[in-house]
Amino acid sequence: MEYSLLRFLTVQALGLMVVLFTACAEPRPTEEHVSVLLEAAEERLLDLWIDAERAAWIHNTFVTTDTAALASDAKEAVIEATVELAVELSRFDGQNLPAGITRKLLLLKTSREGAVPSDPVLREEIFDILAEMERAHGQARYCLGDGQECLTLFQTERVFAETRDTDELVDLWTGWRGSVSPSRSRYARFVELANAGSVDLGFSDIGELWRSGYDMTPGELSEEVQRLWTQLKPLYESMHCYVRSNLSEEYGTAMVPLNGPIPAHLLGDLWGNDWTNIFAVVAPTRSNPWYDLTRLLEANSLDALEMVQLGEGFFTSIGFDPLPLTFWQRSVFVEPTDREIICHPSAWTVDHGTDIRIKMCLDVESEDFITLHGELGRNYYQRAYRHRTPLYRTGANDAFHEAVSGAIALSITPEYLTQVGLLDQLPPNQQGIDLLLRLALDKLASLPFSLVVDQWRWKVFSGEFGPEEYNEEWWALRTEYQGLSAPVPRHEGNFDFGSHPYITADIPFIPHFLANILQFQFHRALCTAKGFDGPLHSCSIFGSLEAGYSLKTMFEFGASRPWQDALEAVTGERHMDATAVLDYFSPLQAWLEERNAGKACGW
Repeated sequence: MEYSLLRFLTVQALGLMVVLFTACAEPRPTEEHVSVLLEAAEERLLDLWIDAERAAWIHNTFVTTDTAALASDAKEAVIEATVELAVELSRFDGQNLPAGITRKLLLLKTSREGAVPSDPVLREEIFDILAEMERAHGQARYCLGDGQECLTLFQTERVFAETRDTDELVDLWTGWRGSVSPSRSRYARFVELANAGSVDLGFSDIGELWRSGYDMTPGELSEEVQRLWTQLKPLYESMHCYVRSNLSEEYGTAMVPLNGPIPAHLLGDLWGNDWTNIFAVVAPTRSNPWYDLTRLLEANSLDALEMVQLGEGFFTSIGFDPLPLTFWQRSVFVEPTDREIICHPSAWTVDHGTDIRIKMCLDVESEDFITLHGELGRNYYQRAYRHRTPLYRTGANDAFHEAVSGAIALSITPEYLTQVGLLDQLPPNQQGIDLLLRLALDKLASLPFSLVVDQWRWKVFSGEFGPEEYNEEWWALRTEYQGLSAPVPRHEGNFDFGSHPYITADIPFIPHFLANILQFQFHRALCTAKGFDGPLHSCSIFGSLEAGYSLKTMFEFGASRPWQDALEAVTGERHMDATAVLDYFSPLQAWLEERNAGKACGW
């Protein structure tokens, strides 16, 4: 008994020593201690971000094998540092720390750069897989029947948009998907590795990591997305019904039955994400557009530089400062003739401070004019939060930059065009069904596609189904949400889900879904701030200092506060609300209901 008591006391003493040793070796973190570590992490990341942004800018504006390698190396350096810091600082998770510190720790963990394994061997493997999938898309070619002409993705999209021959459309649709099918097995391995990286940071899978960056739980975000879609589904179904009816007239009921999904190859877009290319097929009888913006730009003899100057004038009219001299010196407005560049429009903050730029290959035409205004909106947003600490130098959430860009684009209305002298007078038809339908074929059509892409990926990441069911589940979701079907039978050897480059590039789509809702919510609130009284689709905030003040307030927050605070600064609301989309398209909805009368809508 004495031995047992002695043994008991010895064990207790050893336990106490372990506790005391642990407490001395790793003291309870203090606010000051974690703040110092975070400050050092932010300084290190900012230097790497700037290096990566400069390398990416050079590659985007001077495309060579060498500039691509330099940009890739700089990006990998950012990823490696982010993973290292996120894993290191994750030991403070769950500690009783101030809200600002906790917010920064979460922002670091949920950044897209962090979702790779901390194990160097596995990290190198995922880098290789992502690079291989990117190369597969970049080098993929669809060769026409005789094999004499082989098309890139960009060329395939252009031909697809302009073709109405159904056999050729099927060939293009299936041919492109076949050209990228070798990436299918790589994608399955990518999922395993990305999930491993997410587990290193304390998440169950990469889908949970993505959904954790929205100032709500992952489950709450999933519910929010479904709630917003429920608000919009009736409007989408009305447009789907109208488009299906017109396509059935064009191609016959044998190809487009009036009571089922629309064959996905008939919508003018390889993925059924944007239906604007079939506007001529579904346009109202005796269509009479309000105006042709491209012709207005040409008639006023504007060049690319003058288009940008008009765009700057939009923002100075609502109270923003003029763009810095370096913007005009360093931006790219037209495609150079002496080198290859990546023409996709983009807004840049190269030093994450005052060095803001845009990169566009501007043509004097309507789409580029509207896109330009949106990209400048991103630039003004970037400049406004430059005074924040590095982790806060981004949008309130992943959707806000795109939402701001879209909201500014909604102000390019006949009212704006008359105020800047491009249009002589406002058109008499204030409903503008043509323009509303064209915009709906873009904005509304993209909503369920964006939802499907990430609903599918969330299920893949969580293990709800495996590679042997990838394609089956992909088409089940596309039919459920979009009301679309494959034009020919598909099987599990196909890579339909990965034919879009954003999927294999690991770019989330839910931000696009949310941005397409938030932009209308912003637009409605900004028009209210202006005191506008009329149809929402005819409002422009040009010249409204009140609207500009609301935007500046939100811009300056960056990511320093929850997105609900940023939303409230502009709208007075703390919840995303799709009724603004319904308000904007209400004239179109009434018009669609008349055209759909007596038809069996839905699928």
